[in-house]
Amino acid sequence: MKLVRPTWVLTYRVKVPYRFSLIVNSIRTVSRKQGHFREGLSGESWSAKPGAYEQECDRRLSSRDWSQTSLLLVHATLGKRMLGIPSVLDRVIQQAISQVLNPIFDPDFSESSHGFRPGRSAHGAVWQVNRYIKSGYKYAVDLDLEKFFDTVNHDILMHLVARKEKDKSVLKLIGKYLRAGIQDRDGLIQSTSIGTPQGGPISPLLSNILLDQFDKELEKRNLSFARYADDCVILAKTKREGDKILSEVSSYLGRKLKLVVNKEKSKVAKTGDCSFLGFTFKGKKIRWTEKSFEDFHHQLKYLTRRSWGVSMEYRMYKLKMYIRGWMNYYGISQYYRPLQNIDDWLRRRISMCYWKQWRHPRTKVRKLMELGVPKDFAVITGSSSKAYWHRSKCYATNAGMSNDWLENYT
Repeated sequence: MKLVRPTWVLTYRVKVPYRFSLIVNSIRTVSRKQGHFREGLSGESWSAKPGAYEQECDRRLSSRDWSQTSLLLVHATLGKRMLGIPSVLDRVIQQAISQVLNPIFDPDFSESSHGFRPGRSAHGAVWQVNRYIKSGYKYAVDLDLEKFFDTVNHDILMHLVARKEKDKSVLKLIGKYLRAGIQDRDGLIQSTSIGTPQGGPISPLLSNILLDQFDKELEKRNLSFARYADDCVILAKTKREGDKILSEVSSYLGRKLKLVVNKEKSKVAKTGDCSFLGFTFKGKKIRWTEKSFEDFHHQLKYLTRRSWGVSMEYRMYKLKMYIRGWMNYYGISQYYRPLQNIDDWLRRRISMCYWKQWRHPRTKVRKLMELGVPKDFAVITGSSSKAYWHRSKCYATNAGMSNDWLENYT
């Protein structure tokens, strides 16, 4: 199929010839992300119909056809949060809008804003808080916005967007996405007069545009803070100062931005009792929180459960991916003592999984002998009826499935 190059795109202030790479890059970005898709499409599905999505995006941009815009309401992990998932084409268009608008708004964002911005990450926010603590701040205002994405005021948000984006067609499109409505699993569509859908590519940018007003207010008051999306920590040197800050910023958020601060979860506490993005601060050092480490331990146990009927190759692949991701994020912690115990425990769990997979006594004896275990020990261990966990730490299994073997074989 021959690709049709789009002719125009609406950007800041003026119409310019559309660079074909914009939609192509948007499609690549959307197909690369492992998120929810209403149509159930994956990255391979994009390449199966070359040009089809580019043409449809061009048609909808040219004709301003937003009649099919709607969101699918789905449950996030454990059902704790609702996500509004756009259709694939709407997701591509949102990604294109985000790529055009982001260079316009991002340069003026606060230096203390780290969420969903190019070249910034959660690590930067954590390091910034740590620098404030080293400079003498002892208390933290842990601010929690109650259902932030569900309570965003459309009028305030659109007013802030219109300050820099003067093109009414773009503003109309963004407003259409905000008021797209929610389609539940039964096909019923509910109107949305408030909130921004969490799940679309444009939502992070819109949230930063709104909360940048809050950042500017904190800077105006000469407060030391760090923010990642709707997670914000403000530093104070005394508890009295922290209580005053919490009261004043809560009033500002409710009065100016129409956002609600969760009074039960928001608190003023010593930095060692405060958590931020999965980290806490003990003295002047960064540490992961106890809950983060407990979740890590629980997930490792889940991935090495005996009842999971998958091959060891697949199990080890999922295990390595999870451990690598966890360490990439929590590796900035300056406390590592529990990891040695986790390492020993995990090796035993993996040995237990191999022992369960070998299943029959004859197979166990043969496998142990192949690993260099003497025949007598292999027969005694392989014919034992003791539990898998008990057998995973006897002489034969430790000698056969040694640390070197586990590292090389797995």
